[in-house]
Amino acid sequence: MQNASMSLLLPDGLLMVAAVLAWLNETFSGDAGKRLTYLIAVVSSIVSGVWFVTLVFDPQPAYFFSHMYVVDGFASAMKAVVSLGFAITLIYSHKYLEQRNLFRGDFFLLGMFALLGQLVMISGSNFLTLYLGLELMSLSLYAAIALRRDASQSNEAAMKYYVLGALASGFLLYGMSMLYGATGSLDLNEVLKAVASGHINKPVLLFGVIFIVAGIAFKMGAVPFHMWVPDVYHGAPTAMTLLVGGGPKVAAFAWGLRLLVMGVLPLAGDWQQMLTILAALSLIVGNITGIVQRNVKRMLAYSAISNMGFVLLGLLSGVVDGKADGMAGAYSSAMFYSIIYLLTTLGSFGIVMLLARRDFEADTLDDFKGLNKRSPVFAFVMMAMMFSLAGIPPTVGFYAKLAVLQSTVNAGLTWLAVLAVITSLFGAFYYLRIVKLMYFDAPQDASPIESDASGRWLLVLNGIAVVALGIIPGPLMTLCLNAVTHTLPVAL
Repeated sequence: MQNASMSLLLPDGLLMVAAVLAWLNETFSGDAGKRLTYLIAVVSSIVSGVWFVTLVFDPQPAYFFSHMYVVDGFASAMKAVVSLGFAITLIYSHKYLEQRNLFRGDFFLLGMFALLGQLVMISGSNFLTLYLGLELMSLSLYAAIALRRDASQSNEAAMKYYVLGALASGFLLYGMSMLYGATGSLDLNEVLKAVASGHINKPVLLFGVIFIVAGIAFKMGAVPFHMWVPDVYHGAPTAMTLLVGGGPKVAAFAWGLRLLVMGVLPLAGDWQQMLTILAALSLIVGNITGIVQRNVKRMLAYSAISNMGFVLLGLLSGVVDGKADGMAGAYSSAMFYSIIYLLTTLGSFGIVMLLARRDFEADTLDDFKGLNKRSPVFAFVMMAMMFSLAGIPPTVGFYAKLAVLQSTVNAGLTWLAVLAVITSLFGAFYYLRIVKLMYFDAPQDASPIESDASGRWLLVLNGIAVVALGIIPGPLMTLCLNAVTHTLPVAL
């Protein structure tokens, strides 16, 4: 649909205008206007997130700016998730940032620009827009991690992320240039048609796809491009860690789907083999290395690596022997998994920041001892998050893993599904270890838990959502299936 109504871009425009207003407020009000900047960021992202939800049910894709930007059901759903996830991240981080003198306008501005980058990544329909969205998000996150200039760990984490991110961007650009040289177009639809025609030198296409897969793997934190993940998660202040480990993971999945499925789907038999290796390595390294971690943030970093392995399982299960019958089910299961991973990540890091105090980071296993005696409600929320990450019913993580494994088995990759189950048993150990510490060990810290009302109630709702969606996963799964079905290309 070429002549689409520009009203479909209003929620994106709202966030852009809000970022400009926040920037002007920060410029003229300085430190005195930081609370208004915070409110602008939270309110605009919530309103835009709800607005995106209303666009999910429009089955017709709409293209803008000479086919460079697309609004479809998949994009609207993913943008709703990252926008609401960003708002929740800011609310959870409020107390933590205030106690460390990081409750500043520049953090909120960088977060808003990172969110705008994620929106462009999700809706990009051209190599240029996909790359620009990625860089807008990445550069904002590099700066956000380094905001605490007096902490050497934060500076080291930002430098590692920046250097490795620049390397990954180089891989990606080189891969895109190869595809452009082979197909003569930067538009994903035109690239898809050119590749499907079969008249292009396949080795050149595969050479470009290899570098694109490397870029995608880096942004998702898949092995062997995972080295930055534990160091950045551990070194950055927890609020910045959540900013990096939440919405950007969802956006990276959507971005990878655009590049691989909307652009080079006829080469699925080749790039799926690459993803098979990445997924298997991520499951093994993430789950086994996580066992020996004593720092909770590093443990959650390796958890993120293993969870991205599950997302890759959904991505690589769509095409079987050249037949695309299972595409919608496989890709919707990966979409569902990425959304659920964001939900559990928000809750997990929300609890870590809740337990932190001024000059004290509650990021070791010992800090969770006896949490049930200090606060049964927050112990239950953390238990729900750990059960979901481990894939234990009745939490939604069980259904998310089951949906991905079913798609993997349907694709004839039973050995990979078995590997995922076995490695998940290793991962369950370090998730359940936290539950054991909370409920069966004596507390080492008896000080009262301080929290603001909004963060406290939101955490409770987060825990309830993880359990409720595990009992009734159907509506969200159906939404994901419909969004993916109306977005998938027809060419193979």
